Amino acid sequence: MAEAIFAIPGDLKAATGGYAYDRRVVELLPDFGVPVTVLALPASFPNPTDEDLEETRRLLCARKPGSVLVIDGLAFGAFPDDIVDGLKGRVIGLVHHPLFLETGLPHGRKVELKESEERALKRANHIIVTSRATKRIVTQHMAVLPDKITVAEPGTDPAQRATGTGAPLQILAVGAVLPRKGYDVLIEALAPLKEIDWRLTIAGALDRHPQAVETVQAAIRAHGLEDRVTLAGKVVPATLDRFYESADLFVSASLFEGYGMVLAEAMSRGLPIVLAAGGAAADTAGEAAALHVEAGNVSELTAALQRALTDKKLRDRLADAAWEAGRTLPTWHETARRFAAVILGLKP
Repeated sequence: MAEAIFAIPGDLKAATGGYAYDRRVVELLPDFGVPVTVLALPASFPNPTDEDLEETRRLLCARKPGSVLVIDGLAFGAFPDDIVDGLKGRVIGLVHHPLFLETGLPHGRKVELKESEERALKRANHIIVTSRATKRIVTQHMAVLPDKITVAEPGTDPAQRATGTGAPLQILAVGAVLPRKGYDVLIEALAPLKEIDWRLTIAGALDRHPQAVETVQAAIRAHGLEDRVTLAGKVVPATLDRFYESADLFVSASLFEGYGMVLAEAMSRGLPIVLAAGGAAADTAGEAAALHVEAGNVSELTAALQRALTDKKLRDRLADAAWEAGRTLPTWHETARRFAAVILGLKP
């Protein structure tokens, strides 16, 4: 029986899509004959201190012989050469999205991360990615052969169809406030639409990137939108469910997504969507379920939001398509099955 050691940096309970994916896979792998132990790596990855790198070396050297080591890409892609070269046994890398594509990184850091991630993925015996788009990026830009990669898209839990609110129109965006999420772009895009009765709720952690939070807050103040926009912060699942239930429109202005789990969650609830087609977002929510705009393009986003907010028939059409597409999304059972097959050395 193959035992998996899942090396994950930081707190597995963290409220991000990547950690949610890891949690569900860890929970379900035993159902497929794969016992799993979580190995908690330092939380400073992908920017580890020297002390944290030393602790990482110690933890990896102490792992049980013969186990399969699965390493979350948030840490794996930032491993220095000596840690990568010292890895023993079978290694599986998990890539949610390539580290060098994180928004706001200095050019030199992007180059460093791209080089270190390429070296790490070269060492891996196999790689799991969470979308077809990420597979394309890894094969085309990181010199990895397609046969070495398995796509295991995030699962989606069944959900009730959203009923919405209608007056005012409730817009929902979900995800931690980070530069990559493009919330400043979203505020700029909504600012010209004050004549429409809308309210925006952004549900996501406010402690991950203080500068990004300050930028969004400044944009809200600059446009006088304090009574229109709510930064709800990290919320418990029951509250998030209520936000989805009462939403009339879901919006993602993200500049890049490795998959876009919140898009799948919106589709599973039959919400019409406006999205910036960055990374895998366009693949996750097809054109029947969403209005697609160029990532980072404020004027295009304004136009799409105006169409969606003022055309009830359009929202209904997008919502019906999202609901139908949501019925075909993979389940977490299927995600874990594909993951387990890789660990067991079987064809997914």
